[in-house]
Amino acid sequence: MTTQRTASLTLDGKTTEFPVLSGTIGPEVIDIRTLYGKTNTFTFDPGFMSTAACKSSITYIDGDKGELLYRGYPIEQLAEHCNFLETCYLLKNGELPNQDQYDDWEKRVKNHTMVHEQLTRFFQGFRRDAHPMAVLVGVVGALSAFYHDSLDINNPQHRLVAAIRLIAKLPTIVAMTYKYSMGEPFMYPRNNLDYSANFMHMMFGTPCEEYKPNPVLVKALDRILILHADHEQNASTSTVRLSGSSGANPFACIAAGIACLWGPAHGGANEACLKMLEEIGDVSRVGEYIKRSKDKNDSFKLMGFGHRVYKNFDPRAKLMRETCHDVLNELGLHDDRLFKLALALEKIALEDEYFVEKKLYPNVDFYSGIVQRALGIPVPLFTGIFALARTIGWIAQWHEMIGDPEQKIGRPRQLYTGAAPRTVTPLAKRP
Repeated sequence: MTTQRTASLTLDGKTTEFPVLSGTIGPEVIDIRTLYGKTNTFTFDPGFMSTAACKSSITYIDGDKGELLYRGYPIEQLAEHCNFLETCYLLKNGELPNQDQYDDWEKRVKNHTMVHEQLTRFFQGFRRDAHPMAVLVGVVGALSAFYHDSLDINNPQHRLVAAIRLIAKLPTIVAMTYKYSMGEPFMYPRNNLDYSANFMHMMFGTPCEEYKPNPVLVKALDRILILHADHEQNASTSTVRLSGSSGANPFACIAAGIACLWGPAHGGANEACLKMLEEIGDVSRVGEYIKRSKDKNDSFKLMGFGHRVYKNFDPRAKLMRETCHDVLNELGLHDDRLFKLALALEKIALEDEYFVEKKLYPNVDFYSGIVQRALGIPVPLFTGIFALARTIGWIAQWHEMIGDPEQKIGRPRQLYTGAAPRTVTPLAKRP
């Protein structure tokens, strides 16, 4: 990060200079940390669309180009040449592992795939029809009650152990959440399986017979996890960082991230997209719903199109579209009603003047819900899979924040629009 220039702010005839900082790539930022002290004013930026809240070397997005980089590597290359655990190592440590480093990393993760046996009893406190995200928020937050030996955030070894535990245990907890909702017995991890294959075993296996994961489906799930592993300073990542800035333990911070991810405008978008496709129902009704999506007076929203950051095609959507074809062909579902419907919507969105002008391209959520449905994952658990994938991104961001000497407890300011100072009238004298 370098300071090359300054920006001037003139207020009431007084000019104040602020340094302009340059990163590796991307827009420069105006350093306004001294703004309040020098001018007695704040900035106003709802949604923080023009505010850099931190320095980070983890993930970079160029929304105009449709580019996503993890530690400098294009997401397309990582999805093609790496598995999810390699991607986890990269996000956490900054570099891709060599074979020895990967073997050690995988061994460490597999050593922590089981959860404390008492934790399994937590599930009995939830209704079987509870939303999976409600269960995940509670169970992940409860991890801090069981693993006291990794709660000192100032101890690097504690931070590492907590990170590995979260990466290892989230698949187990997500699978247990599914099994509990189905009334089926929990399946313990099998550490002879790879990360994604083990998760599918815990999800779909039963004690009655041996479960053999399908390699095509395992690869599809692994790609889903890679594509969702991190996405810069989004709402849930910012929540994790804000929680962590107070000194909260990592399990509590990740639980806070899961709670934020639950929202339909964030992690719940793929669930909302599939529900929208079910509502449309048939290709013959696409025109009707496209017309409704353009009507400002209609409450219908076309889910899965456009992105707050990407103003071009979401690079993850292209990869997910390929994966979608692979899965449906493997399962003999190439005539799947919803996939045909999705393709019809995609074609219109890429050709219709309204969508092209507004750059409302299909995003990753548009396809990931269809892929997960084909894998046998129930719709309410879609966001849980997202949380499983994003855990490594949250951990990497949290770890980076803890090690930043400039980081302070988060404390956004406000533009107060309430009542001016006034005097309390005793109850008996109020009109």
